[in-house]
Amino acid sequence: MSIEDLSSVSPALARYAREALFDGLWKRPGLSPRDRAVVTVAALIARSQTGELPFYLNFALDHGVGPKEISEIITHLAFYAGWANGTAAAAIAQPIFAARGIGPDQLPPASPQLLPIDQAAEDRRARTVEETVGPTSPGLVEDTGVVLFRDLWLRPDLAPRDRSLVTVAALIANGQVQQIPYHLGRAMDNGLTQVEASEIISHLAYYAGWPNAFSAIPVVKAIFESRLK
Repeated sequence: MSIEDLSSVSPALARYAREALFDGLWKRPGLSPRDRAVVTVAALIARSQTGELPFYLNFALDHGVGPKEISEIITHLAFYAGWANGTAAAAIAQPIFAARGIGPDQLPPASPQLLPIDQAAEDRRARTVEETVGPTSPGLVEDTGVVLFRDLWLRPDLAPRDRSLVTVAALIANGQVQQIPYHLGRAMDNGLTQVEASEIISHLAYYAGWPNAFSAIPVVKAIFESRLK
């Protein structure tokens, strides 16, 4: 809905959208407009809030997020927010890509040459998952290793930092705070700064609600403090 359309239903919401959101949050320097677009698209897909998705997909494409990156974000979130959310986002992106003349030649191949793996880090991750998850769900352990961390996370058309950005945004947006420490730590190892991580929470207060933002604060604070030691 446009600001004018919002005004016909809720003048107050229209004012907040104009003043607090687009003239305020989106212009703050802690996170680039491109990264804010990535975070917003990730949150909307993760929460299956597809009504606003066409606007923000177009915004992302207009602010430096390439078609390959959009394609990879949708693929990634099929795993981190559920298959149906990924396919629903693909259905919305399809006419947008068609209208912009984005064809298969501008999209990532189904099976690209993968990025090199950090074997030591992967071994540590695998041991932890085997110890904590293996006794309960061996199949989940196998798919986590083979499909996620030895395939999905190594696809080259979404930079590791951005893949982490998408994951952290989706976790916060869905209130999945137990998974935040590992993925936020990985995000910061991949180049996300503390200022940017802090601003992601502020941004998601608007797009996923204040309760989810506040619920993330204790775990994010603990990660910040642990990295100072």
